[in-house]
Amino acid sequence: MLVTFTTKAYADITLFGDVALALLKMMGHSATVPGAILAADIPAALSRLTAAIEAEKASPPVEDEDADEPVVSMANRALPLINLLAAAAKANADVMWK
Repeated sequence: MLVTFTTKAYADITLFGDVALALLKMMGHSATVPGAILAADIPAALSRLTAAIEAEKASPPVEDEDADEPVVSMANRALPLINLLAAAAKANADVMWK
């Protein structure tokens, strides 16, 4: 499953479903798809997300020795969504995902 985040203030962001649901939970929302955040609630959601990412940065990532590819941290995966939320907050625009 893929989840696409949209707002009038930024380009659409598409994430893998498991990553998107984890980020939604970090923002304090349920893992319901589709969903939306009103413009007035975006600064609080952005604050919760960045705080959760900073807390996760403190713990080292778990390396999978059997994997041929490097581990991508949640902080790197969250960066496009953080940028989308920041642009939406600045433009006072709603954010939706489906």
